[in-house]
Amino acid sequence: CSLSKNKFTNNAYTLERPIKTTMLDALNKVTACYRHLVIALGSTSDSQNLREELKKTRKKAQELAVANRTKLTSLLKDKNISKDDRAEYERLWVLFTSSVELLEVDMKRSLEIGQDFPLKVPTRHLIQTGMTGSTTTVAARAMSVQNMKYEADANIDTVDLKELETEIAQVDQMMEEMEMKVQVAPWAVEAKQEAGAELKSTVSVGNSSVGVISICEEEPKETVEGETGLMKVFAGVIFTAVLLIAGILGYLVINL
Repeated sequence: CSLSKNKFTNNAYTLERPIKTTMLDALNKVTACYRHLVIALGSTSDSQNLREELKKTRKKAQELAVANRTKLTSLLKDKNISKDDRAEYERLWVLFTSSVELLEVDMKRSLEIGQDFPLKVPTRHLIQTGMTGSTTTVAARAMSVQNMKYEADANIDTVDLKELETEIAQVDQMMEEMEMKVQVAPWAVEAKQEAGAELKSTVSVGNSSVGVISICEEEPKETVEGETGLMKVFAGVIFTAVLLIAGILGYLVINL
């Protein structure tokens, strides 16, 4: 997405919204991918490739965060935008800051786990978390490539930790600067959809070039209703059997 520093006319704003939303959507998906990778740290799925995937993915997320910050800051500081446009950009700003906060949290978690589970000189056994297989596909989707290329040195598990500490400090500083430059109260911004509405969507996010996780389509209502009916019948049978057994036992106890 090209970033223009010129002021926009009213017609230009109609084009700016989808562009801005696409950039923000890309950040959200890459951030979600990074969280997915962080979960595998310290588990039996951990590897040198995972450490390199984490490094590339978080750098991609930071690049998108800077691009979103630059664009949104410029738009929100423009005094000529309409009230409706400002409300929309403030809503996008809240979504953006939430993504950056989640990214920072996961970066800190990655640092802590990485320190506890070095690969070349292991200090403890990897944890069997139930996760199996490679994370290459997830990382490739986040990087918008078909195949990941691994070029890191063998000591990336320790060397990258220092770089990660520096990047965490940079993200924290960026968050502070954002709060100073743009004054947007999150509680004053109205959402455009109900919480969890995206989970009910039948559209797969895999359609995006940076899609991470596909959302399963809802099951047909007929199937769900049929299963519910069977469960009710089964529960009725069990309840009747329990009552019958209780009655027999009560009769035996009285006769004895």
